Amino acid sequence: MNARLTGRRIAVLGAGKMGGALIAGLLRSGHTADDLLATTQEPERAEEMRTRHGVEVVSNVEAARAASTVVLAVKPQDMGTLLAEVGPELRPGTLVVSVAAGLPTAWLEGHLPAGTPVVRVMPNTPVLVDEGMSVLSAGAHATPEHLSYVEELLTPVGRVLKVPEYQLDAVTALSGSGPAYFFYMCEAMIEAGLLLGLPRSVAHELVVQTAVGSARMLREAGESPVALREAVTSPAGTTIAAIRELENHRVRAALLTALEAARDRSRELAAGTA
Repeated sequence: MNARLTGRRIAVLGAGKMGGALIAGLLRSGHTADDLLATTQEPERAEEMRTRHGVEVVSNVEAARAASTVVLAVKPQDMGTLLAEVGPELRPGTLVVSVAAGLPTAWLEGHLPAGTPVVRVMPNTPVLVDEGMSVLSAGAHATPEHLSYVEELLTPVGRVLKVPEYQLDAVTALSGSGPAYFFYMCEAMIEAGLLLGLPRSVAHELVVQTAVGSARMLREAGESPVALREAVTSPAGTTIAAIRELENHRVRAALLTALEAARDRSRELAAGTA
């Protein structure tokens, strides 16, 4: 990798859940606290950054001036105000990485100095346990080298893919919001366990381990979800009786509709910035 893109200070603007997770992951991957800067408006988060991670917390302007890679980790509705504040302070060649849902690279570039390289990232919350799914798209001025650098930053907290930017709204719906769907399903299964007479602690343990084991099979077995499901589904058995009820209640169709709604909301966020 080009030496110009290594050994540079990284600032995370908005050290909330996602920004904080990225900072923790960078530290676990070998970056030192001196490599990093953080900003936050929440005193408790600032104290956590300082005491738990040893990361200096500064103002947005100070971070923008000092860093060569700036990660924008604020909510989409706050991004315009943030860019108006820090855009004029960026040094030439600063790499800007956005993890905000729905905001196109073209819109970000329009609020930054001309020629600023921008990489848009859609991560998800399992970065907290180094099992995240992060998807990258390059802006008009980002080079393959910039993409490789961001991929290197994110690989320690999970897997990384690169896609054309027009696919990112679908990515947001599928993997960005995806953990919530799994948690929702687990919540429902635990509640079902209570209905069936199990203690909550037992239902929780059964569901969590079943989810972990099933995810590992999906990753390692080399078979499709259909094949794995069919292996559990015996003729006239308990599983097919349950699957029939899921189909009767149109759970599959509801999931498709839900993901379309998430994709459309991502598009609305982008439209709202126009």
